Amino acid sequence: MANSTSRGALILRNVRPWGGEPAEVIIPDDGHIGEVRPLASGAPRQSGPDDVVVEGRGRILVPSFADVHVHLDSNRLELPFRPHTGAPGVWGMMLNDRNNWRDAEVSITERTTTALRMAIERGTTRVRTYAQVDVDAGLERFEAVVAAQEEFAGRCEVEIIAFPQAGLLKEKGSAEVLERAVQAGADVVGGIDPCQLDRDPVRHLDIVFGLAEKYGVPVDVHLHEPAELARFSTELILDRTEALGMTGNVSISHGYGLSALPEAQRREIFERMGRLDVAMATIAPMSGPLPLAELAQAGVRVGLGQDGQRDYWSPYGNADMLDRTWQLAFTHGYRQDEMIEHCLAVAGVGGASLLDPAGPRLYGVDDRPGVDVGDVADLVLLAGDTPTAAVMDRSPDRTVIHRGRVVADQLELV
Repeated sequence: MANSTSRGALILRNVRPWGGEPAEVIIPDDGHIGEVRPLASGAPRQSGPDDVVVEGRGRILVPSFADVHVHLDSNRLELPFRPHTGAPGVWGMMLNDRNNWRDAEVSITERTTTALRMAIERGTTRVRTYAQVDVDAGLERFEAVVAAQEEFAGRCEVEIIAFPQAGLLKEKGSAEVLERAVQAGADVVGGIDPCQLDRDPVRHLDIVFGLAEKYGVPVDVHLHEPAELARFSTELILDRTEALGMTGNVSISHGYGLSALPEAQRREIFERMGRLDVAMATIAPMSGPLPLAELAQAGVRVGLGQDGQRDYWSPYGNADMLDRTWQLAFTHGYRQDEMIEHCLAVAGVGGASLLDPAGPRLYGVDDRPGVDVGDVADLVLLAGDTPTAAVMDRSPDRTVIHRGRVVADQLELV
C-alpha cells in the first residue's frame, strides 16, 4: 500500500460495493466518491504519481462504522480484567463507577485515547461520545474526551455530549457543571431518565432543553425507563422538540422501554418521532431490542453504539462495531440476509445520519446508501462472501478510510 499522506486520488481496485459486482472506486482529494466503475467496463484507471492504490482483493465495500452511543471516558480496554462490582440500577452503577474510575492503572486521558484508537483500527470513523460531567468529576472526564478527539483529528470525526450521568436534581450544582461543559465546547447537551432518576421530568427537561436553546446545540436523552414511564418521558421530549422548533436536533438513546408498549402505541410514538425527526441510538441490549423495521417504516433515524466497554458498569464491549453489529442482529433474532444487512447499514450510515441529519439516511430495511458517487468517502473494506458473511465472520482483514484517506489497515493505524 502506498503512503496515505499523499494528496492524490485514492483508488480502490476490485472492491464490491455492498457485496455487489466488482468495481473500481475513485476518490479524489476532496474526500468524496468521484466514480464507481464496474471492472467489466474496461481497463482500470492508471494511477498517477501521487495517487494511493488499495487492492481490494474482492472485499466488500460499505460505509465505515459510526459509533453514536459510546462512553469513551468509561472503559478499561487493554487493561487487566476486573471483576464486576456494580450494584443494580443506574444510581448504584453510577456510584460504583464514581468509587473506582480514578484508581485505574492508567490515566483517564490514556483510557479515552485507547478506546478511540481501537475503534478506528476496527473500522469506526465517526463517533458520538458521552463525557460524564457531575459534581464529582467536574470537567475532568470531559477534558479527557477532548484530548482523545484532538489526538485523532483527521482520522475520526468526534462529537461530544455533555452527559449528567448522576442526574441534574439529586446533587446540588449538577446543572451548573453541565452548563460549564457546554460553554467549554460540548457539541450536544445530554439528559437521563427524567422520571425514574430525577423524579421531576418537567424540571429535568426544562434544564436540558433550556441549555440547548440558550447555546444552540442538539439534545440527547438517555432513557432506561420501563414501558409507560418511557412513553411519558418520550412524549414530553417530543412536546419540547416541537415547541422549540428543534426538528432534526434531538435523539433518544436506549429507549428500550418503548419496545414493550402495545403495537398501536409504539406506532403512534414512532410516527410522531418520524415527523419531528427525533432519532434513536441503541446498543443492541440483551432485552428490549428496538423494533428496527417499525422504526425504519416510520422514518426514524437509528444508530448503533458500543456504550461503556469493560468498565465499572459492565464487562462487555471491545471497541469493535462489527462485533456490535453481530450482536444487534443476534439479539433481534434475525436470520434473513436482508435484516442482517440492515443491521450493518444501521451501524454505518444509520449512525452517520445522527451526526448529519442532512446526509444519507435509511428509508427502509432494504436501503443500502453510502457508497455512491458524491457520498463522503468514509468507508471500510470487509472480508466475506456477502455482507451477511462479513458480519458472521468478523474477519480482521479490514481497511478503514476516512474522508478519502486510509487511516487503518489490518486492525492497526496506518
